[in-house]
Amino acid sequence: MRVLSEGDLRISVPPEAVSDRRFDGKGHGLSHCMKAVDFVIEFADRYLFLEIKDPDGSPSPRARAKFLRNFESGSLDEDLKYKYRDSFLYEWAAGRADKPVDYFVLIASRNLDSAQLLRRQDALREKLPAGLPFSSPWERPILRTCGVFNIASWNRRFPDLRAERAFAKPSGRTKPESGGPRG
Repeated sequence: MRVLSEGDLRISVPPEAVSDRRFDGKGHGLSHCMKAVDFVIEFADRYLFLEIKDPDGSPSPRARAKFLRNFESGSLDEDLKYKYRDSFLYEWAAGRADKPVDYFVLIASRNLDSAQLLRRQDALREKLPAGLPFSSPWERPILRTCGVFNIASWNRRFPDLRAERAFAKPSGRTKPESGGPRG
């Protein structure tokens, strides 16, 4: 089984995935003008765009608190919106956006409950054209669905794409989380 790494977080990629790659960084060559999701995982029937945010991985309590304030206030939503749109545009221009695309955000924080995650998920859906077209002139959707998860809700929803810490920290951050949207 292949493993994607972001800091000390690991995502196990199931064998049925056609391909997976880190997308964020200098590899796509347009980081000066386009935002990018962290990973693109291709399956036979869809693409999964994955963005990972890890406030619990920060050694600074101030940085963790600032992230949580930005998350709760919705100011992070704009960044998440552009990460998806720019990544989709890049993949479309490269001829690879030829299947439905799902966009998921994994927030590695024990401090977020299911209500907070659901509010951010709903806000993100408002900013992205998820599920369209219904009666629009588009022939196919730009985004099939999106979701916002913590580690516990991610692992419930995607047991074959299990997320976990690479190593235990003395702070106890690796204990199981609760909450998160189901779906």
